[in-house]
Amino acid sequence: MEQTLTLVVKLNVEPEQATQLEETAQAFADACTWINENVNHRLTNRNSIQAVCYNDVKEQFGLKANQIVRACARVASNRKTAKHKGRKVKGFKPTSFDCDGRTFSFREKDWTVSVSTLGKRLRLALRASNYHKGKLTGRKPTSAQICKHKDGQWYCHIQITIDYPEPQRTDKVIGVDFGRREIARTSTNQGWDGKEIQQKRDKFSRVRSSLQKKARKGKSASPGVSPGVYAGRTRSSRRRCREVLKRLSGREKRYQKWVNHNISKTIISEAKETNSAVAIEDLTGIRERTNQKPRNKTERRQSNSWAFYQLRTFLEYKGVKEGVKVIAIPPAYTSQTCHCCNYIGIRTNKSFKCSNSECGWGGDADLNGALMIKKWGCSINQPGGSEILSCRISRATENANRARSGLAQFINI
Repeated sequence: MEQTLTLVVKLNVEPEQATQLEETAQAFADACTWINENVNHRLTNRNSIQAVCYNDVKEQFGLKANQIVRACARVASNRKTAKHKGRKVKGFKPTSFDCDGRTFSFREKDWTVSVSTLGKRLRLALRASNYHKGKLTGRKPTSAQICKHKDGQWYCHIQITIDYPEPQRTDKVIGVDFGRREIARTSTNQGWDGKEIQQKRDKFSRVRSSLQKKARKGKSASPGVSPGVYAGRTRSSRRRCREVLKRLSGREKRYQKWVNHNISKTIISEAKETNSAVAIEDLTGIRERTNQKPRNKTERRQSNSWAFYQLRTFLEYKGVKEGVKVIAIPPAYTSQTCHCCNYIGIRTNKSFKCSNSECGWGGDADLNGALMIKKWGCSINQPGGSEILSCRISRATENANRARSGLAQFINI
């Protein structure tokens, strides 16, 4: 099974080289903007877009042939994504440009890359770590992106394709229930509480809100107060608030990413040790559904900051790497169905109670959801596994019918 990894490596760029990279990025962004505005917006195939505008783009923007091809491909990709989300392509910023096998090459002996620009071809040194060197050794990547990050530095996003073994067949499954109160709970009763991360999110939200108010420039608080002062805040204090906001930018995102990496690593490691597959919920579109309900501002912010898709992505790519199969199942009624008898029960916050008088199971609602997801995964992963989800009433009826047919045959004999 193939998997494409993107290695983000910092570049050592001289001032003259930085100028050429910026000019190329600007021309690439202008070309993408022109293509998007002048080519029929219904076209989402890169070959069709390229056939319409190739000569015009080459005359106007001075890009190389393969750079024009990559610009058409980026416009096509952005249009497909926007169409899937029901939106329009907003625009293209001059912060990056795409490269292919003809406009980019990697040389292992001195750890440098060669990149084509509007002027000449540049030889740029990589600040590669041991991790990057281990991944790039013996490989010849043929695609990359040259990007300027928020810190003003240039980076090379190198794509490499790695072949991993196909996941082995197994009848064991670990169910994983996603949630906000508890980020993840497995059917093996491992859980990760979301209280700490929610507290950090609330703290970052309060700090951002306070700093944004202090950094805002408004009218004078009262007659006689200079325009540079607003509610006791000077120009230097507003500048200081903006600097603090810039320093805090991305900190919450990085913390959430670190938490999801740890959770996914633990789950995949357990699945690999026990030779099990992993079953998760397919929560695609849950934000659109929940945002239609009336909620206050705090509840909406907390719900929209839930990084469930990132956790799913981490589980999937780590599963491919370790040879663990990851199954996505429909989430409907997984948290309301009893894992013992498949009856719909009553869930109240963190507790679950089965409504079947013969069963009467009660316990942690997230654990019950994880066990139910496990049963879903077993039914998909095993031949004839649909019987796992059949309830006892249907089984009893089937046994009774078999008994009647057997009795009828005995009487006829």
